[in-house]
Amino acid sequence: MQADPISLPRLFRELLTPDGLNELLVALVAVAVAYICGRLMRRAAERLNSGPNPPAGWQWRLIEAGVIAAPYAIAVLLVALAREAAAAWGMTDLVLVVALRLVAALGAVRLAVYAVRLLLGDGSWLAAHEGRVTLFVWLALGLEVLGIFDWLERSLDQVDLLPGKSVFSLWDLLKGLVVVTLFVLTMTLLARGIERRVMAIESLAPATRIGISKSAYFLLIGLGVLLGINSAGVDLTALTVLTGAIVFALGFGIRDITSNFVSGFVLLMDKSIKPGDVISFHQHTGTTSDNFGWVQELRGRYVVVRDRDGVESLVPNQNLITNSVINWSYSDKRVRLRVPVMVSYDDDPELALELLVRATEGHPRILRDPAPVSRLISFENYGMKLEARFWIRDPMNGVNNVRSDVNRRIWRLFKDHGIKIPVAQQEVRVLEPGAVATRPAHLAGPDDGAARG
Repeated sequence: MQADPISLPRLFRELLTPDGLNELLVALVAVAVAYICGRLMRRAAERLNSGPNPPAGWQWRLIEAGVIAAPYAIAVLLVALAREAAAAWGMTDLVLVVALRLVAALGAVRLAVYAVRLLLGDGSWLAAHEGRVTLFVWLALGLEVLGIFDWLERSLDQVDLLPGKSVFSLWDLLKGLVVVTLFVLTMTLLARGIERRVMAIESLAPATRIGISKSAYFLLIGLGVLLGINSAGVDLTALTVLTGAIVFALGFGIRDITSNFVSGFVLLMDKSIKPGDVISFHQHTGTTSDNFGWVQELRGRYVVVRDRDGVESLVPNQNLITNSVINWSYSDKRVRLRVPVMVSYDDDPELALELLVRATEGHPRILRDPAPVSRLISFENYGMKLEARFWIRDPMNGVNNVRSDVNRRIWRLFKDHGIKIPVAQQEVRVLEPGAVATRPAHLAGPDDGAARG
């Protein structure tokens, strides 16, 4: 195979000749045959996977990699055979050489992207964009194969972004971005591998595992950026003004993102909120169940909170630092619940207080130590306000369901003992025009008669 770069004008001239068209037709037939073989192999692999004994683990990954590589290997083999036949017959082979390089590059890129996707996991962003990433990288390699990169480099190298003693062209900027991106992607793969290893260590606390994983992630990403800049040969002193302007502009754009990342580290270090905690968001303290949920996981930018309806909310870390958050399981999972109730002034409050305590007896989630108590809180306009107070140790299983059980039993006990729960009532009197309002006789006081006299 020729090692010298392909000239694009020369390739176009070759395609306009009869031999060039024949080579193009042979290359297209080879690609079509390889595509059909690949489809047949994929269907066979799918039938094997849906059979009674489907392969699992590394066996299925090996089969999947073989199915991916097979069509490209077949295409490379057919094009190579056609090139050898063309050389034996004394025909030109420039188009076949280009086709062979492009197909081999596409196969290598496809396998490389598949390997990276396995490292990142099936749930990563690459799994959803695997084809697009493969096409983008292959197009970049295709430009190199066709010799377009040389012309592009010469053109962009003439654009100087910093006129003066130091030379920093547009090509240097683009090359630096590509090199930095490659280093960052490499470090990201390494960080994900470390994260999997650390998260599998069950002897460490969840918060410790998350802290180690996140610290390693950001450390490796920063190291990748520095190594990428150094490998790109960029003179940072020449970029002082440019980088200063970029940092100043980005400072306003990513301040919230940065704040969330820093808040995430604070949460990991002080362990105020960790996976498994039961929290609720409210502006005042107390055993309220508004926005009640479980902390599922701590991420770099947000916390995943799952409520009792199964809805997962992504709460920015900054909100947990700056706002008031009730952590029901911070130091002690025991919480006290209050169940208020009103009774009529015609009823015996002592009996009602005794019935409130009896309503909590026998419930499997209500603690006996501290024991439930009942209190007469205040005298209201239409009755006496009483309250049952008791403790539970598992708020993660819900609090309103315990309140509901106690309220239902209070209703039954009050009904059995003739205790009435009063309802606020108002009396409306309609007077004729000019009439004088007087109090009813049963409400009249001793001064009313003197006032009338």
